[in-house]
Amino acid sequence: MRVRKRRVGARVTAALAGLALLVGLAGCGGGETPQSANQGGTAQAGFPRTVQHDKGSTTIETKPERIVALDPSLVEAVLALDRPLLGGIGSYGDDREFPSYLGDAVSATEEVGPLESPNLEAIAALEPDLIVSATVRHDALYDELSAIAPTVFVETTGPMWKENITMLGKALGAEAKAAQSLSAYEQRAAALGKAINEKANNPTISAIRFMGGPTRLLGKESFTGIVLDDMGLARPKAQDVDEFAVEIGEEQIRKADGDHIFVSTYEGGDQSRERFLRNPLWRKLTAVREGNVHEVNDATWMLSVSLQGANYMMDDMAKIFGVDPMRR
Repeated sequence: MRVRKRRVGARVTAALAGLALLVGLAGCGGGETPQSANQGGTAQAGFPRTVQHDKGSTTIETKPERIVALDPSLVEAVLALDRPLLGGIGSYGDDREFPSYLGDAVSATEEVGPLESPNLEAIAALEPDLIVSATVRHDALYDELSAIAPTVFVETTGPMWKENITMLGKALGAEAKAAQSLSAYEQRAAALGKAINEKANNPTISAIRFMGGPTRLLGKESFTGIVLDDMGLARPKAQDVDEFAVEIGEEQIRKADGDHIFVSTYEGGDQSRERFLRNPLWRKLTAVREGNVHEVNDATWMLSVSLQGANYMMDDMAKIFGVDPMRR
């Protein structure tokens, strides 16, 4: 069975009540607006601004300095853009902790989860000047969040992670940083993929994820699949599909084969993993016979959906294939 990405219903087009307030400055010899009043192009240049997003439009008065992000991938997007994150949702699971690889970047960030039902009182107490989330996550909470602070929603997360960074760049006044970061990622991915293809003779890369439910082969619309595609790496036929994932049972193990197999295990997936690995069909796979099965971190390869995760993923690839990691 194939798992398609979730589609969002009809967008709400009603805009928020106008929040823009033009401030006339007396005695400045020319009536400056907020866009021009900041000497030397300081942080407020370009504000107020109205941002079009998945739920309509939102006017943001000043460059956000008190940001709350209500999806783990958006947490990482805000941090990648070097903007201050006061509150966020750290994980998709029950632990409600930020990923350890974010380190000190979230040392001053309050966890306001869980993902399914963010703590609105905790969010309001932070007095944010911008809230960001996704329609696929919190459609029903948009009006309540908008009553707390200007709120911008992307449509979804996984397959749109790069587009979301561009969107947040507009909302945060960090367009240049967003463009620079995405360009650096894409250049690294292309260079690293080329080096791997040259070193390993254009290998096919299989990505399999063991979970508490069905086992998944990652397709081209998954975060993992997008990064591998940006690297120009070939995928096995069963995974070279415009889907998030293809679910398989043990009798379909052959679909997991490739020159190299990358394996991750999510919560509850240990039993499925052990059953697969004990199956005689598993031992017949090309990558298994040639010793090219690689255990990778589920948090970075599958869950991060971020520039940070993509770079960690490429670090792993460079180490496994013995090539220059191309980090600059």
